[in-house]
Amino acid sequence: MIFPLVLLNSDAVKTGWTCKCPKCKTGDLYKAGLTMDLRDTCKSCGLDLTKNDSADGPAVFLIFILGFLLVPIALILDSMFHWPLWLHACIWTAVALIMTVGALRPLKAYIIALQFKHRSSDWN
Repeated sequence: MIFPLVLLNSDAVKTGWTCKCPKCKTGDLYKAGLTMDLRDTCKSCGLDLTKNDSADGPAVFLIFILGFLLVPIALILDSMFHWPLWLHACIWTAVALIMTVGALRPLKAYIIALQFKHRSSDWN
């Protein structure tokens, strides 16, 4: 069980949550504003960020994580409070959207940091 602990205690987690460059850990990874567009190069160290290949990985991980968390919580709350279906639809749609929007940028930055750490030859 050391593997998950190594992933959670790594610099990649810190770099991912702050959305910083995986090389220098100071330059911003994303363009200004609420966008998912990466910068072409890091302003601090000049790392070419166009060579990353995160693809759909962050979205897939987020779907699995949110599905694993939200569905049991919704079922437990339904058995406790017997909310009407329309209330479940409103609440869980809002919660899922907020959590998705809030976590997608850091998760993508985390995947990019992991790729830089473990496949740095692809970035040269």
